[in-house]
Amino acid sequence: MEKKVDKKFTWVIKDFSSLQSEKIFSDKFVVSGCKWYISAYPKGYKVGNFLSLYLEVPDYGSLPSGWRRNTRYRLIVVNQRSEKLSRQLEVKHWFDEKSCSWGFPYMLSLGEIHAKDGGFLVNGELKIVVEIDLLEIIGKVEVNGFHLLSSQVEYVSRMFEKHPETVSEVHLKNPNIRTGYMTLLLSLIDTFRQSPQEIHTDDLDEAHYALECLTDAGFKLDWLEKKIFQVSEMKEKAKDGEIRRQEIETELKDLKQKCSDVEAQLEKEKSKELAAKTPISFDDIIE
Repeated sequence: MEKKVDKKFTWVIKDFSSLQSEKIFSDKFVVSGCKWYISAYPKGYKVGNFLSLYLEVPDYGSLPSGWRRNTRYRLIVVNQRSEKLSRQLEVKHWFDEKSCSWGFPYMLSLGEIHAKDGGFLVNGELKIVVEIDLLEIIGKVEVNGFHLLSSQVEYVSRMFEKHPETVSEVHLKNPNIRTGYMTLLLSLIDTFRQSPQEIHTDDLDEAHYALECLTDAGFKLDWLEKKIFQVSEMKEKAKDGEIRRQEIETELKDLKQKCSDVEAQLEKEKSKELAAKTPISFDDIIE
């Protein structure tokens, strides 16, 4: 299981002085949905008496064709007695199918590492840190076995963090089919990011069908089913509210018309009353 980190990963190599392997590897780790590991040549790669360090992309053969990662990263051999004396080198590099490993053959001389009281080895342990900034990702990124567009990584990662059980029972092997189902799930989620008024009844019918397909494939989506039910309920309430509003508006319109008619009648009665109270003039009498 790869360790997810923000931008920094620490690798502690135990018994460094006793290592016999020509090349060793750190555990895999994930930065922004991209897998990495550090490789080290304890006795140097094509050079002598130096520690060589590289940042590498694991399982790059399984990544979609045309993938590329523009990366700025810093490799640090930590001086554990004084970090100010740590050795660090930085580089900017495009990783791709033809260049999946890049680093520094002359990272630090073995003489400095093994120097007495030098600080690089403490209790036989060598500490290495890598700090990674992903500047641009081209192609899809793998997250939990799903190949995603870089723009989808944040949303899917957040979904897995909040609902880690979502794909725990998905046993689809074909990466294209797995990704197709994930795309369907993301489209379904995107539909319900709209206000309930903007979601049509047909959309709800299709959402229930899509949810059923995803559930049959092993996705655990109780949280999404609950959301769909809530939206359906809200739409029903909105529909009932609209009908009641129209009834009230019609009733109010009738009342206003009745009030208008009554006011007109009142004005007529006032005119009659005023006429009845008006004194008869001399001219009216002799007319």
